Amino acid sequence: MTATTRNRTLFGTDGVRGRVGEVLDPELATALGRAAAAETGVDAPQVVIVRDTRESGPMLEHALAAGIAAGGGDAYIAGVLPTPAASILVRRHGLDLAAVVSASHNPWHDNGIKFFGPAGTKLEGEAEARIEQRIETGTEASRIGRIRALEGALEDYLRELSSTFALDLSGRKVLLDCANGATSRAAPAAFGRLGASVETIAAEPDGRNINDGCGAMHTEQLAGRIAKSGADIGFAFDGDGDRLLAVDRTGRVRDGDEIVAIVARHLHDAGQLPGGVAVTVMTNFGFRAAMADAGIEVATTQVGDRYVIEELRERDWVIGGEQSGHVVWTEFAPTGDGIAAALLLERALNGADLADVVPFERLPQRLVNVELADRDALDAATGLWEAIEREGAALGDRGRVLVRPSGTEPLVRFMVEARTIEECDAVLGRLTEVAARELPKH
Repeated sequence: MTATTRNRTLFGTDGVRGRVGEVLDPELATALGRAAAAETGVDAPQVVIVRDTRESGPMLEHALAAGIAAGGGDAYIAGVLPTPAASILVRRHGLDLAAVVSASHNPWHDNGIKFFGPAGTKLEGEAEARIEQRIETGTEASRIGRIRALEGALEDYLRELSSTFALDLSGRKVLLDCANGATSRAAPAAFGRLGASVETIAAEPDGRNINDGCGAMHTEQLAGRIAKSGADIGFAFDGDGDRLLAVDRTGRVRDGDEIVAIVARHLHDAGQLPGGVAVTVMTNFGFRAAMADAGIEVATTQVGDRYVIEELRERDWVIGGEQSGHVVWTEFAPTGDGIAAALLLERALNGADLADVVPFERLPQRLVNVELADRDALDAATGLWEAIEREGAALGDRGRVLVRPSGTEPLVRFMVEARTIEECDAVLGRLTEVAARELPKH
């Protein structure tokens, strides 16, 4: 088995991620840095590192930098920045690699490491597999690199946002939920530069409050506060800032499907939509119907923003995303960027009320997570798969059932769409009963 075909054991769908001290520790971070530097194939690779606000971040950031230097690379520490800033910085400065220390929407006690290549895209699975093999076999370097601070990194990122989105948001009031994470400085600054009146919540990170009852994973606080704030619109980012959910002035949450639909229609009407839009199997049926009515082609991928990005790249399209809030507009960056997505939505709205422009009615949808101790147990749960097939057949053209293991957490996700929410709940109830019998939790 070659390095390009071997199974990855460290890397998941979005880098190496897990509980600090159990899955990820300084030793592994150092090994990853050294192996990743070698994988670039450059004698003295130049690598930028960004991180989110978790208390383990500085420890892992410095361990990763030490590994890069031991592998012959020069590590530039940019500090706390949204994950997509890594994609901007690696291209803006002509670097060889970018590394991100973050566990995205996971709790504070988890952390992760992922890499972006010189084109600003996440490393492909084959490159990650080769990094794992280099950790196993060891690497040699002809030099010892240096570790430096990258001054002005936040300013570089903000300048890219403000120059790309030359909006005048004067008179527009926005409420930003920064998840106590990586957007806590960048998002208010970006909107402020464009003239918006900005109010924030969850923008005081303490190392442990990231994603804690706030942000894109917990929009209740944002939705409940927007009417009192008098804001025109609210935006919720996740801990590392690569996804976005919006809230209209009535407090209704608008997910990635609705955001992508609004932006796609705007680009289409403006003659700026080459081809169509790429989404995942989780995307609501109502979205697909609306795009068909507008004459916009839809390509469907498996769940994961990397697969959406691959589809966009292969088709030379510019817009895509996930229901969870990853929105990719390749004219800005070849990766999801929550702040850029918010500004892209503002451009599409052009001062209109978000509640008035969503171009489709959602088919009722429910999503339930069930603990999964062993991924192999899901494949072997024949009774569960038979129940899934039965329920899907019974729904027919009235809806669908989708079951998949999470790529980042020990969970299996059950999604049901049906004509009514009661039917969704009934189907989910029957399926989770079978899952409780057939899937061991520990």
